[in-house]
Amino acid sequence: NIHRKGLRTLPRSDLDRICQRARCTILSSVSNRYLDAYVLSESSLFVYPYMIVLKTCGTTTLLRCVATLIEIGRKIGLEIDWVGYNRKNFNFPGDQMFPHGSFHQEMDYLYSHRNLCERLNGNGYTLGPVTSDHWFVFVADHTTRYTECNDTDRVLNIMMFDIDQTVAQKFYYDQYESRIHVDGVEETEEEATKRISMEQTKGAGIDALVPGATIDPRAFEPCGYSMNAILFHSYSTMHITPEEGSSYASFETNQKLSNYTPLICNVVRAFRPKRFVMTLMADEGGLVQMGSNPLFEGSAAKAKIAVPFKSAPPTTSVNSSSGVTAASGASSSNSTASPTSTNISATYKRSNLASIKVEDDVCCMMGNWVLEEGNDSEFSAGPRENQQVGQRQRARGLSLANYA
Repeated sequence: NIHRKGLRTLPRSDLDRICQRARCTILSSVSNRYLDAYVLSESSLFVYPYMIVLKTCGTTTLLRCVATLIEIGRKIGLEIDWVGYNRKNFNFPGDQMFPHGSFHQEMDYLYSHRNLCERLNGNGYTLGPVTSDHWFVFVADHTTRYTECNDTDRVLNIMMFDIDQTVAQKFYYDQYESRIHVDGVEETEEEATKRISMEQTKGAGIDALVPGATIDPRAFEPCGYSMNAILFHSYSTMHITPEEGSSYASFETNQKLSNYTPLICNVVRAFRPKRFVMTLMADEGGLVQMGSNPLFEGSAAKAKIAVPFKSAPPTTSVNSSSGVTAASGASSSNSTASPTSTNISATYKRSNLASIKVEDDVCCMMGNWVLEEGNDSEFSAGPRENQQVGQRQRARGLSLANYA
């Protein structure tokens, strides 16, 4: 049995109100002793006893739910203590609805919010080059920090662009059998969606990224994918837009790991993007617990992430007197059969890095990584001439954390 308290006692109708303000709906959910995770029509919602994390995409209106969050919190005797809002710059800012037309408009909306400003006074920041990928952050903090060593927070987000098309094809609904018969009975549409969702999860290796977690995947028609995973106190979430020419995949988690590098490599290896943006938001205690920081490893000129992604087929050398040349393409007059395999890796170079410390102890970091030249032939994203350049991509990446 799950003992619920705080925000986890809210009825479904209140959660629906919050999502309605953001222009999205709840599709499914999973729970454990520590949190409830909801897959949305436009991303994800996570509810802890005293924290809500809402992540949306597309043309949603995330900030419009702030007033509703404050109202609902007060109804159960809670006051808002911490608000964090962050997003990457939009690919199509003109498509966004008020108040998301620009970061300035978003800040004006928050500053003019009477209920919010009665309690908090936050600030907005921009990290990264304004002429390329950059990150907007707003933080308002009124939280009393505890001294226990486990009272830390951190959120890692990996946003991958131009993913490999052989991977992207796995997230098209029509790649799977629409309806199957079990014991002569045709499965329902809901059962087919659940089956296809799990087939996509396993086919892309996403389940291996969250070992031991409870997974709630969702496949969309005609294409697209969302997934929530929960393990004890932590969540992981993944959202994928596979359209050729504008493909995108994101992975976010608040797992408290001492070393994130293996996880980062596994995520990147699974999707093989041409570039990715990585952000980390953590308090000072969280940074100390991490030990090594994957965003800051190496100097600016040498900061690289090498991702092993496959082994080349074994090469076998044979005696040329038999009339057969070596499999490697070179002949050998005296060699014996000796199969060897070659490990191949792709290298991503950090093109820029930005960091800032806000509201006493909130550390925000962002880095851009690009696939080094010469790796394109190995990390193939499909024939460039066939890509639908200019196809519109859903702008993902808005997130809101509300600590009550």
